Amino acid sequence: MGEPVAVPLWLLAALAAFALWSLLDRLLIPSGRWFLRRRLNRLIERVNQRLDIEIKPFQLTRRQVLIDRLVYDPQVVAAANEHARAGNLPREAAMAEVQRYAREIVPTFNAYIYFRVGYSIARAVARFLYRVRLGFADQRTLAGVAPNTTVVFVMNHRSNMDYVLVAFLAAERTALSYAVGEWARIWPLQQLIRAMGAYFVRRNSNSPVYRRVLERYVHMATEAGVAQAMYPEGGLTRDGRLREPKLGLFDYMLKSFDPKGGNDIVFVPVALNYDRVLEDRTLLRSLDREARRRSTWFVLSTTMGFWLGQLGLMLRGRWFRFGYACVNFGGLVSARDWLARNAAPLGGDLRGLDKEQRFEIIGRLAHDVMGEIARLVPVLPVSLIATVLLEAEQPIDELELKARAARLMGHFEERGAKIYVPRGDRDYAFHVGLRMLALRRLVAESDGLYAVVAADRPVLAYYANAIAHLR
Repeated sequence: MGEPVAVPLWLLAALAAFALWSLLDRLLIPSGRWFLRRRLNRLIERVNQRLDIEIKPFQLTRRQVLIDRLVYDPQVVAAANEHARAGNLPREAAMAEVQRYAREIVPTFNAYIYFRVGYSIARAVARFLYRVRLGFADQRTLAGVAPNTTVVFVMNHRSNMDYVLVAFLAAERTALSYAVGEWARIWPLQQLIRAMGAYFVRRNSNSPVYRRVLERYVHMATEAGVAQAMYPEGGLTRDGRLREPKLGLFDYMLKSFDPKGGNDIVFVPVALNYDRVLEDRTLLRSLDREARRRSTWFVLSTTMGFWLGQLGLMLRGRWFRFGYACVNFGGLVSARDWLARNAAPLGGDLRGLDKEQRFEIIGRLAHDVMGEIARLVPVLPVSLIATVLLEAEQPIDELELKARAARLMGHFEERGAKIYVPRGDRDYAFHVGLRMLALRRLVAESDGLYAVVAADRPVLAYYANAIAHLR
């Protein structure tokens, strides 16, 4: 009984590995999960105490549960069956396609990553690149919003920095679920974006199955009260002007909206502007259909050269941040109240309308919201000075430039535009705008006279276009 038992080395190693795995699986991993879950719940409790809009249970639901709900949603299943019949496909193949779309769309919200990692990164990046300012916030914004109200931030889209900027400024109010384009579906960026609660949208997909899966996810999130953020322009502005709104996401949110139900949907107009958009030349180049497509190597080398140049300026003490980035928040636009005023014969209920009738009404709502965004676009120094220089028929000195800028600023004030004046000093604002353009060599100075560099006139027009509609 007391004699030792000899076993082969390979069997001993297997038994040891099995014992170690059992220890991890039954004791250490569950304990670790309990510890992390406890800390996460405490974080959520603390965060919810200071947020205007609390994190919803929907956002904390396991991702696989949400995927299953989406895949087996009756409308999604019906769309998959129709797709299988139309394409003469096995039903299993159609459902596999639905499963793939659902996994692509549904996020993995993690409060710790959102408020500890994402917020810290957004704040650091935004403040490193820009002088970030909250220019104007309507007193009605989020004031007295009922707990069962879904809040949707609707924004103009000037730069990919918009995501970072608004997430940073809105983090004290709520956790935003963004609708993000396909550009961000690269490793490891897409994992971080999903963890922050964003969902990906294929802007130009014509697949009816995909559109139905996306529609039902947006409906689920809206019905659950998840605070969302969207760019109705459908992409970045190419010439600096506001674009016409696309109605897809508006329709997904309002298609099944019950105006007599307990939940309301409110839209918050948000307007952004920058003294410098990092992608400005790339966006302008995209307007030229005859322009040669740049190679990946050219893009990478140009980007690397740009940042090495910025690093050189930093080392020589001549680097300035890229000017001001300003965000204005407007008042709430209640879907229930708007529909009651503008769709009174229907009782504000769009559920019985076909797509064409529904889009006619939703289009008016979208234009009203975009009109409010247009009114709120911040007038920043670079946009102001760019407008003055473009309108000057000949080179002008700094004194005349500032005089014209002051007159233009007065005109904007009369029209109720939201002007951001750095330090409350107009002369400083004019100087900052001119300095930014001179540093970028968009403006040439000769014998005390300033003029637009002819080759870069489209770039100045890009910044002037940001506020052209305010005139």
